[in-house]
Amino acid sequence: MRHADRTIWALLFCAMAGGAAAQSLRPQLRPESLAVPATAIVAVSETGDVVPDAAADAEPVAAPAPVVPRDPDIGPETNLPLPRYVSLKTDEGNVRRGPSLTHRIDWVFRREDMPLQITAEYGHWRRVIDREGLGGWVHYSLLSGNRTVIVDQDMLPLLSRADANAPQNALLELGVIARLGECQAEWCWLTAGGYRGWAPRSALWGVEADEIRD
Repeated sequence: MRHADRTIWALLFCAMAGGAAAQSLRPQLRPESLAVPATAIVAVSETGDVVPDAAADAEPVAAPAPVVPRDPDIGPETNLPLPRYVSLKTDEGNVRRGPSLTHRIDWVFRREDMPLQITAEYGHWRRVIDREGLGGWVHYSLLSGNRTVIVDQDMLPLLSRADANAPQNALLELGVIARLGECQAEWCWLTAGGYRGWAPRSALWGVEADEIRD
């Protein structure tokens, strides 16, 4: 074989060998079973929790503040118990249909010191009822924290001791208003018309059935 022929064959052999090597170095397509699905891409949060990649980039959403229900037994304006007893400070108090001066006056209370029960509060207004269960909204300035009661029994004995057999200091007519003092389980100390003594709470309006006063 001539030298020129050998050179040509050598060049052809190198070209073929190089082509095969190049073919073997090309990246092969990954089998479908080994591919990572897009949905499997995850991110790790600062706390170490694994979260979806989209959620890792999302803005944190603040949790809504818990709603604390208002206690219906506590006045929203004063934080005092509802219902509770007070007394009328003046000898004339307008009772309105709603908690403002624009509401009509339904009637007028005309007995100073008469006991009233507050059942609701709104701003400077208090919804009250009297011994008959009638009432409405009055301005808080017309009310006093001094406690009084109405005698619910005609000729109620005012006793010297909290004992049904104790001597009588006076007799109170039905509807008399008396100032309320100490209250025990069944008896309350009253002051009315210059007289003092004990009377059974069951014969009084203006004090709770289980109220204890020192």
